[in-house]
Amino acid sequence: MNDDSHILRDAEALQRLYGTPTETSIVKEVDHVHPLYRPFIEAAPFFVLATSGPDGLDASPRGDGPGFVVVEDEKTLLIPDRRGNNRIDSLRNVLADPRVGLLFLVPGVGETLRVNGRARISVDPALLARFAVDGRAPRSVMIVAVDTVFFQCSRALARSALWDPSRHVPRSALPSGGRILATLSADRVGGPEYDAALPARIQATLY
Repeated sequence: MNDDSHILRDAEALQRLYGTPTETSIVKEVDHVHPLYRPFIEAAPFFVLATSGPDGLDASPRGDGPGFVVVEDEKTLLIPDRRGNNRIDSLRNVLADPRVGLLFLVPGVGETLRVNGRARISVDPALLARFAVDGRAPRSVMIVAVDTVFFQCSRALARSALWDPSRHVPRSALPSGGRILATLSADRVGGPEYDAALPARIQATLY
């Protein structure tokens, strides 16, 4: 693993290794939300938000009911910032570097949709009110100016069998959140009590 002689160091070496992209890989990319791409966004209950800032990179999960990301027009997406852990890593990054990458997943569908753009964070009361659920508005809404959009073929999801229920892993097979927190904090927080209270706490604080 310490032999650097096999490490690629320039774009030319990558090009020689991988060759030229096929035409299908090129023509699928557009600079707006095409009418054929819009249904993917509107059907997706989940996407991953990638950002970059002075303190490093961040890839953050975002989820809600299908359609929670609003296609305001072909160049604009609106994304409510639902309740979370208040780390706001992604939002801090956007303030420093507006470039964002979004990867949308639709349950049962092999293709994913990739959107790259530039984001702003709005606290316009009228905009927040549009995304209220049960009278609870998000603290902010991310406005994404779309730069590029394209679909990713299904190879990654086919290899992973992500949507195959027979491949689902029981939650009990992995360390619980409470156990992780207790171990990393030397038992200051977490533990069985944390795990027992978590489902109700999540349900009560979804919005």
